[in-house]
Amino acid sequence: MNLEEARKAFEVAVTEHSQEFELFFLSKLYGLSYSYTDKTCEITFEPKGFSFNPQGSLHGGVITTIMDISMGHLLKKNQGAGVTLEIKVQFIKSIKNGKCKCIGKILKMGRSVAFMASELFDQDGELCAVASSTWKIIEYKTGD
Repeated sequence: MNLEEARKAFEVAVTEHSQEFELFFLSKLYGLSYSYTDKTCEITFEPKGFSFNPQGSLHGGVITTIMDISMGHLLKKNQGAGVTLEIKVQFIKSIKNGKCKCIGKILKMGRSVAFMASELFDQDGELCAVASSTWKIIEYKTGD
């Protein structure tokens, strides 16, 4: 792990974060960038050394966190804020380096519950993890 890289990432997260979607602490710490369509939330990021496990690959907890963020941000954008009721992640291929892309999708939207999915790809476009989750909608979006 590069101590200076970790120190800089933490400093950016501490000084630049706010308790808003896309700007919260973990988003800043991991250097997440967001883009949206009506049906997806795409997050791009380049994993930093402090987020790797002892085997030298991106830690499963970090992967799960970013996949959860992709689904939560999409839900917020389309319906309103929610909380994760359950999440299942399947790890398919390890990530050792390079820019990654995570795409959150809505599978089915109910009045109070949403069913969502997320896929994580490495720099070569290979699928590395898939997630499915159930969300409780706690804030409903009103007309724009």
